[in-house]
Amino acid sequence: MAVFKIKLILYFLLLVLIVDTYVWQAFKVLIRKRSKFTQGLIFGIYWLIPTLSLVFIILVMLNDKVAMMRELRTLFTGFLIVVYGSKSVSFLFMVIDDVKRGLMWCWHRLRRLFAGKNKKAVIADEEDEEEEEIEESIEPEEKRISRSEFIAKAGIIAGTVPLVFLTRGMYTGAYNYQVRRHDLVIPKLPEAFDGIKILQISDVHSGSFTNKDAVYQGIKLIKEQKAHITLFTGDIVNNRAEELIEYQQMFSEIKSPMGVYSVLGNHDYGDYVNNWKSPEAKQKNLDDLCYMQKEMGWNLLRNEHVLLEKENKRIGLIGIENWGDRSRFQKYGDVGKAMQGMPDVPVKLLMSHDPSYFDKVVSKDYKDIDLTFSGHTHGFQFGVEMGNIRWSPSQYMYKQWADLYHVDRQMIYVNRGYGFIGYPGRVGILPEITVFTLFRA
Repeated sequence: MAVFKIKLILYFLLLVLIVDTYVWQAFKVLIRKRSKFTQGLIFGIYWLIPTLSLVFIILVMLNDKVAMMRELRTLFTGFLIVVYGSKSVSFLFMVIDDVKRGLMWCWHRLRRLFAGKNKKAVIADEEDEEEEEIEESIEPEEKRISRSEFIAKAGIIAGTVPLVFLTRGMYTGAYNYQVRRHDLVIPKLPEAFDGIKILQISDVHSGSFTNKDAVYQGIKLIKEQKAHITLFTGDIVNNRAEELIEYQQMFSEIKSPMGVYSVLGNHDYGDYVNNWKSPEAKQKNLDDLCYMQKEMGWNLLRNEHVLLEKENKRIGLIGIENWGDRSRFQKYGDVGKAMQGMPDVPVKLLMSHDPSYFDKVVSKDYKDIDLTFSGHTHGFQFGVEMGNIRWSPSQYMYKQWADLYHVDRQMIYVNRGYGFIGYPGRVGILPEITVFTLFRA
């Protein structure tokens, strides 16, 4: 992971060199009539941000200990995403215009190159250009605006759109918990389980929280649902078990009469920390995290299964460790191992943090699993959900990225996540508490 973080720094340097340098050209156009002092002041403020950002990435991102002002790190990361998300839009706006102008310049040069074959057309184009220049020249000077100034202003204005939305997402989206309800029909569901309520949360990422009161409002919502079973599908921390300490008591209040069950996510293993003192220290971190969940009253399933019983009828609940379909994600999950010794039951439910496992393994080799609960994607914490319209960059990385999917007779639900990581907010894709009610056919 040290290599990955070094790459992150190099990518940021490249971003600074390209985006900041390009966008600065727009600012130069807009301030060229200002005094030398004002220009120098704006120059200093403008370049102070990328300088501080680079220092932040080097000193903080490479040292991921929770003790290093975790809340400040979370907020500064959000600040970086807001600033460079906005600058990127301005950058693209101006680049597209420059590409267009470059193509037009090439076209005119080619026309002149072949003028011998079509002189009349070239002359006509030049006359049109001359007429446009004459029309512009007779406009009052105070009303005229140069093309470069217009593009600079338009690019900066375009950049304010993500600035507004991303900033708003940090203040109003991060803890705006939504309770989503789904009625699911499972043909072989025993009559005793007809109408049973299952609640799912996922991706808490306690190391990213900055507002304990807001987090607790979500806990209260969970408790109000009075679910028979509660499932947590991984990533309770970002990296270290100690991140959970100040939220452990809060989450231990989640109770269900048939049990609270959990699995591990890719962030729970400590694999993204590059400075463990020893392999034993890393293992102790994982052991501590597992023990903390036990103290909370959660039943952690690590490639294991349990039988849920009601009125002498049983269904199976399977929980696997993380399995990701990308090179930097672990492949610890093994549903075959988890099902060893499982008696024949009419319904099998699976908890798998990463939905890739369902797509690559379960839907192909374990067709007797009726319903899979996943998380991991966060819905990218950014997108659009309006009625039947649903879009997020996450859909280009995961076949199942949010909500309910049917694959033949099997179903998978991908929870949008309770918390956040990286960008400390959400735009369009809000944090989720999901309540399922299961019915017989």
